Amino acid sequence: MRPSTRESMARLLLLTLLAGCTVGPKYDRPSAPSAPAYKEATASDGTEVAGWKPAQPDDAAIRGNWWELFNDPQLNALEQQVNVSNQTIAASFAAFLQARALVREARAQYYPTLTTSPSATRGRQPVTSGAARGATVTTGTTGTTGTTGTTGVSALSPDGLYDSFSLPFDASWTPDLWGRVRNTVKGNVAAAQASAADLQNTRLTAQAEVAVDYYELRSQDSMKQLLDATVVAYQKSLELTQALYETGIDDDEAVAQAEVQLQTTQAQATNLAIARAQYEHAIALLVGQPASTFSIPVEAEALQVDVPGIPVGVPSQLLERRPDVAASERLMAQANAQIGVATAAYYPTLTLSAAAGFESNSLSNWLTWPNRFWSVGPSLAETLFDGGLRGATVQQYRAAYDQTVATYRGTVLTAFQQVEDNLAALRILALEIKQQDTAVASAERLLAIATDRYRLGLDPYLDVITAQTGLLSARQTAVTLRMQQLTSGVQLIEALGGGWDLSQLPTSKDVASRTTPAP
Repeated sequence: MRPSTRESMARLLLLTLLAGCTVGPKYDRPSAPSAPAYKEATASDGTEVAGWKPAQPDDAAIRGNWWELFNDPQLNALEQQVNVSNQTIAASFAAFLQARALVREARAQYYPTLTTSPSATRGRQPVTSGAARGATVTTGTTGTTGTTGTTGVSALSPDGLYDSFSLPFDASWTPDLWGRVRNTVKGNVAAAQASAADLQNTRLTAQAEVAVDYYELRSQDSMKQLLDATVVAYQKSLELTQALYETGIDDDEAVAQAEVQLQTTQAQATNLAIARAQYEHAIALLVGQPASTFSIPVEAEALQVDVPGIPVGVPSQLLERRPDVAASERLMAQANAQIGVATAAYYPTLTLSAAAGFESNSLSNWLTWPNRFWSVGPSLAETLFDGGLRGATVQQYRAAYDQTVATYRGTVLTAFQQVEDNLAALRILALEIKQQDTAVASAERLLAIATDRYRLGLDPYLDVITAQTGLLSARQTAVTLRMQQLTSGVQLIEALGGGWDLSQLPTSKDVASRTTPAP
């Protein structure tokens, strides 16, 4: 290559590197609706409500294994199995690994492509009267950048045979002048970060579902204990009516009523096994075990777990703590980068290509300096007319970005709704449970009075049945309310993002790493 040619190519390469810029809009995180405080976190009289705490310093925030707040060893063991064996989490983790691989695929476009296609050919040309020994055959070398146009000389033998040996190398590089590759990398990084946040959201959802199903199952155990105890009490009532009937104080109608009440309650107790089995099977699925081999022993004691104090914080912190909000925000960043990729199509594409190698008709002197060949040069491509395709593509990605903004703001609003819903539930349930406990005490007193008056023959047995039915209903409602309080506590923690925050989101360096993260 002549010195002047080398200098020209060097200047062109330098200008290429210096002229690179990134087209497309700059990404700024759009605003989202917020509020100074949670409306439902305060009782009407300003008193503290069970199940939540007002804003606390950072050291009081929910961290790590949030389910340990409930101090239940059985629940702790189940939650650990979720982290290891849940197949939905495993699928989400695989999706995250795919997203990380796409980042490395995009980054590969920063670098040149080098290929080679060595060949060794033996052939025969027709021998005619005009053919002379030592005639030549023209060959070409084809690489990834196109045909090099190299001519090789192959001596023909008297019978027309010839040999050809070629070792070409082709290189091509398309400099990222307008930021198409940079925007692609940015978009893929944001997508990988969104996938990481989706993984955390999937994990949080599975953990919360296990806790909710677990307390639903425990409420069935409590309800079964209640009905079993009620069956014992109804059996004694039946024995009382039978004794009074045999002494002529009461009639057979009372006996029949007592029998119906006893048998109906026994059937209700038996029916609870269906719901308990279904909750147990649901938990088995969540912890990644076959329902046929998984079981949770019946709890000997009734459900008496208190809802732990849950540090709520302030609404502005919610955007930093919810993985689904973080995922939605990262998808906005990806959509913004896609606008830049589409905008880069308006500008010309510069490709630098080079080819070099060796070609000979003899294996012995194949890789010698006289048998070298090379070519190098740039090419420029620009679309002059596309019928509005590029403009429509940019509009498409701008609209897609606007869609992600709306989705993001909707996700934020949903997050606030879920927190307020569960704060309201905990606040109202705390009051309702107190009222219901009072109702249970009153129902017990009413039953005692009705039973005494029946024993004395003052009132019919129907009054006893009515009082017994009222007491059973009041006690069932009390069990249900406590279960609702526990599940609302779990759902409040889920709505607050569990123990996650934005600091756990992988950086662009993390998602571009070749090291596979731990599941």
